[in-house]
Amino acid sequence: MNFISSGFRTLVYKETLRFWKVATQTVAAPILTAMLYLLIFGHVLEGRVQVYEGVSYTSFLIPGLVMMSVLQNAFANSSSSLIQSKITGNLVFVLLTPLSHWEIFSAYVIAAMVRGLAVGLGVFAVTAWFAHMSFSAPLWIAAFALLGAAILGTMGLIAGIWAEKFDQLAAFQNFLIMPLTFLSGVFYSINSLPPFWFTVSHLNPFFYMIDGFRYGFFGQSDTNPWASLAIVSGFLVVLSLAALRMLRSSYWQRH
Repeated sequence: MNFISSGFRTLVYKETLRFWKVATQTVAAPILTAMLYLLIFGHVLEGRVQVYEGVSYTSFLIPGLVMMSVLQNAFANSSSSLIQSKITGNLVFVLLTPLSHWEIFSAYVIAAMVRGLAVGLGVFAVTAWFAHMSFSAPLWIAAFALLGAAILGTMGLIAGIWAEKFDQLAAFQNFLIMPLTFLSGVFYSINSLPPFWFTVSHLNPFFYMIDGFRYGFFGQSDTNPWASLAIVSGFLVVLSLAALRMLRSSYWQRH
């Protein structure tokens, strides 16, 4: 028996094809951006910063850049799709379908995960040549990559439902997503921070995504990976419930 409706498969295909048709902008450009970060920070700080024993700074930086790319692009996919559909008026074609709120939620998040992971793999493919990379715990790498992409895809869905115009979506990204990403330990270890910012960093869920992902490469991290996994998983559940509630409510149709 086929439990996956044709409408759900079509929406997933449509959302995936939407970003893949402009892959130069949605995939190649973020890969180039991450490459520039690596060249600049790696060149300036290599040999001057030692984070983990036996791990060069460039090696330390690569997983952070990969995960940052996954997170930012997963968010961008679902949020931009919804706001564009609102502005152009074609969101009504999704609302008129017999899809349940679960199917709509899953389709947008899955497509966002595909884009985030595609960009992340691309970033790793072009940056791994610059340093020796080990794979201490591959399952941890996969788990945090999937969870991170799902979380940011869900956050993008929430932002897309809430925003009524591009300015509001840009504010959500610039004042929430970007600061949380850059202050999550992508470029540094939080153990090097003063006590106040060390404590603040532990309130940032993005830190646990990146720290757990990095643990999969080196077997070293700034916090217990099991604690990171529990926090990230709990964060995904909370966000998913919030997104599903918005999809079930009339707010979604009114705006």
